[in-house]
Amino acid sequence: MRLEPSARFAADVASLWPEAEREERPLGLAVSGGPDSLALLLLAYEALPGRIAVASVNHGLRPEAAGEVALVERIAGARGIPFTPLAVTLAPGNVQAEARAARYAALARWAGEAGLGAVATAHHADDQAETLLMRLNRGSGLAGLAGVRARSLIDGSEVTLLRPLLGWRKAELAQIVAAAGIIPAEDPSNADAAFDRARLRLAIAGADWLDPVRIAASAAHLAESWQALEWYAELDWHEMVMRDEDAPGGLGYTYCANVPRVIAIETILRIIAALGGHATRSEAARAWDRLWAGDNASLGGVLAVPRIEKVEKIGVPMRVWRFTPEPARGSVN
Repeated sequence: MRLEPSARFAADVASLWPEAEREERPLGLAVSGGPDSLALLLLAYEALPGRIAVASVNHGLRPEAAGEVALVERIAGARGIPFTPLAVTLAPGNVQAEARAARYAALARWAGEAGLGAVATAHHADDQAETLLMRLNRGSGLAGLAGVRARSLIDGSEVTLLRPLLGWRKAELAQIVAAAGIIPAEDPSNADAAFDRARLRLAIAGADWLDPVRIAASAAHLAESWQALEWYAELDWHEMVMRDEDAPGGLGYTYCANVPRVIAIETILRIIAALGGHATRSEAARAWDRLWAGDNASLGGVLAVPRIEKVEKIGVPMRVWRFTPEPARGSVN
């Protein structure tokens, strides 16, 4: 039997955020004024009465943005839902990436100041399908193919981020808003063919044999696989990486590299970070290729040197990679 929308939504939230974890703290909703996030507001209002708060972010990119924030404020106010407007200033760079980073940073601050238990966004099955197909087209690794997570943390914070609508279609959400007699805001960039996602959205709409819900389910399976690899990488770090006391200043790590490449890449990234550097997965992957071939690798300010050594804790000769901070350029040994 199919659940009514509010009951279905309550079940989706409970699967991601059990009652025992909530500690009577409200759920924060990120609402832009578009149909998806307004549906999130309406569903949460019915399913979690008196237990939600709403924020709307103005990125300062379009003159219509202030009116969209005001729309959300009116809809929330009419239902007695606490509302907070959030204005952000974007750093230079990729506009969409900077807008996303600024938005989530603002939501994390809001959650802390308002004492929220978690923040929810309105990402749905169509969004997830688009994300997975875009990343497949770009040759992304497993971490990227896992798509957006149903539950995670907002980057750089301890704020729980929920996406309870990943099993919902965009059309379903639009119907909920229309049934409430609300005319949502429409962001013109969503249909701008200058953006990859907009072009892909049009392509999916014309391919009725594609099922976004099933594609989103595949992304969820990939996310579970990625969680398993993260668990294995954590074990690899604790079991196969040792502080190298013989390194200059004792600042170095020895890695007994005996796991599949995808796991070793995560361990390499963790070693680089532990030595104060930073590298991308693609850079760590290239370093693994060099080290596996017996060549030195340099990345993120760290030098890695491969050897074959007999490791006491293992008892047999094996690949050992030694990581130390890269010598300063022009230094004399």
